[in-house]
Amino acid sequence: MRELEIVGVRIELPSNQPLILLKEVDGPRHLPVWIGAPEAASIATSLQGITPPRPMTHDLLASVIDAAGLVLTGVSIVAVEDAVFYARLHLSNGSEVDARTSDAVALMLRTGAPLTCEEAVLDEAGVIIGDGGQEERSEPEEAEEQVREFREFLDDIEPEDFR
Repeated sequence: MRELEIVGVRIELPSNQPLILLKEVDGPRHLPVWIGAPEAASIATSLQGITPPRPMTHDLLASVIDAAGLVLTGVSIVAVEDAVFYARLHLSNGSEVDARTSDAVALMLRTGAPLTCEEAVLDEAGVIIGDGGQEERSEPEEAEEQVREFREFLDDIEPEDFR
């Protein structure tokens, strides 16, 4: 398993299809995952630190897990088949729950659980964007550069490329 971090939520043009861009913490590969608009909004809201006045679905699920006396100990992306990603929620009682990757990431953001990915998934669907950050940059500069490189990457990629 490889630890991942979230680079951000983007809209792929011209199709207006949202995606989350994930990246290996200790590696050069990025993992673009196409997601639905409601999940993209939920993830973006959480990334921006916005708390809705009433709990949204992912906030509710995080509250239910907590009220049940459990902790989300991790989220893992375990497979990709026909460009569909599969994830698992790992709970403190040893239970594992199948989840859509977008829902798992939205929940992970709300609980602070770590995000990991099977090496085979990164081998199959991971991409290397740009020069891999060879030059020294500050974190904001590096994030801005990653976004620029990712936009260039999106100009030439289609969801079918991951099949």
